[in-house]
Amino acid sequence: MDINELLQGVNCTCGQQHKCDIKHVAIYKGAISSLANVAEEYDDILLVADENTYRVAGEKTIAALAGKHLKKVIFPGSTILIPNEEAIRSVNDQLDGMDFIVGIGSGVIQDLCKYVSHVSGIPYCIVATAPSMDGYASTGAAMILDGMKVTISAKVPNAIIADTEVLKDAPMEMIQAGYGDIVGKYSALNDWRLSQIVNNEYFCQEIYDLTFKMVYKTLDLADGLVRRDEKSVQVLMEALVVVGIAMSFAGSSRPASGSEHHLSHYFEITCILEKREYFAHGIDVAFSAIATAALREKMLC
Repeated sequence: MDINELLQGVNCTCGQQHKCDIKHVAIYKGAISSLANVAEEYDDILLVADENTYRVAGEKTIAALAGKHLKKVIFPGSTILIPNEEAIRSVNDQLDGMDFIVGIGSGVIQDLCKYVSHVSGIPYCIVATAPSMDGYASTGAAMILDGMKVTISAKVPNAIIADTEVLKDAPMEMIQAGYGDIVGKYSALNDWRLSQIVNNEYFCQEIYDLTFKMVYKTLDLADGLVRRDEKSVQVLMEALVVVGIAMSFAGSSRPASGSEHHLSHYFEITCILEKREYFAHGIDVAFSAIATAALREKMLC
């Protein structure tokens, strides 16, 4: 699938014109070099990363931004970064004079940059370091505000840049999380269809089919992902980005998030409040998809 062609939009049989405002997606070996073109019109750029993501992709990112005025916000890599008011403040404190934000990371860095970009009006792009979740291309920023997990409607990034040479070496837990996030679509799509039947909610068969196509493409990747096969990792990342585009097309998270996400958010928030470690988001989603499937089966009995 040509993702950049998909970004041009779809005149859909549901009667809507689906669109996504992302300008560029690059998922291939050496993709970070394309950042030079993405950031060409900007001079003052804020880099946002943690110590781990900066270590694996910071040098390549800086090389692609040669000649630009750069500032950095680098969060500690030894503790879990929470996208809360404190993290937002750390980024906002360095925003003065900046005209572009480049996030280096995956889920939390992505959501944090998306939120700050939305509030400040400063555009951003993401240099992905792990194929760990489907929010790269979505309009939702998953934040922890006032101690609760909330999804803020925000703008998509200008660009998503994913170097497969970086992605394949991501922590295995992050790769598992990306796989789990896609597997969770069995639950999300079930809930979307049920809501159409029960609540007469808007439903689009083409978006539904597009999302399921990504699920089917992902299922056979498991062995390759365990081996860190670069092509398998590339296909997983493409599936995650396409599902994010599907959410943008739908104007909501319906194609990708249902009761399994509500349950996973409960696990995450409970552990944060109790100061306990918790699984990566997509792993929680996969477990929760099994639990919600069991609930649906119980309702049918």
